[in-house]
Amino acid sequence: MIDGGTPSPTGDRIGLLGGTFNPIHLGHLRAAEEVREALGLDRVLFIPSAVPPHKQADSMDPIADAESRFDWVLRATADQKSFLVDRIEVDRPGPSYLVDTLESLRKREEGTRLVFIVGEDAFSEMGDWRAPERLFTLTDFAVMTRPPGQIRNLEECIPKVVRDAFEFTEEGRAAIHREAGTRIQIVPITALDISSRQIRRALRSGRSIRYVVPESIREEIEQSGVYGPSPTDSGSV
Repeated sequence: MIDGGTPSPTGDRIGLLGGTFNPIHLGHLRAAEEVREALGLDRVLFIPSAVPPHKQADSMDPIADAESRFDWVLRATADQKSFLVDRIEVDRPGPSYLVDTLESLRKREEGTRLVFIVGEDAFSEMGDWRAPERLFTLTDFAVMTRPPGQIRNLEECIPKVVRDAFEFTEEGRAAIHREAGTRIQIVPITALDISSRQIRRALRSGRSIRYVVPESIREEIEQSGVYGPSPTDSGSV
């Protein structure tokens, strides 16, 4: 399903899963489902970026065009009614800065509690993102961790630039912003060794991506040739 921008009913808790999704895979979907269940979220918005500000274009490892990536996410999530896909970054010109997206969603989704879903590695780097002090006042955060090396204490990985703005629980697995009241919570998820980079590498090598991306989009990704040889050329079907 696609969310065209209709505000949510008051009291909803909405998860936000942003990313390049280059391409989307089963690891993304399983992570979203586990966080949705763990936090009792009413729905999860997948937000494909148009121009990811932290990734450089590379002719040897390309980023598929935004409309293709959006369409793949839309079809990959179609069978889960609690998953929606939002065009907010695809339709906005310029780099897809998260702080701009959150500002817009806060106005649009008035009365809801937004929860940004992020992996522990990306979370630790958010001090280098645009306006991190503002960013951490706009939404709650669900920090996904995967065994065996998962973080045990948020103070180990929270960006230094915002560390003093938060009060941490005694066990260190949650924190609350002293002024804004936004929360950060560690959410362990199942370890699935799947990444978009691995999928792109497999396609460049002419290997199969069956069972790592949804079957509803596998053939189109392979046939697109965006990431490497098509099945006609490589025999990877």
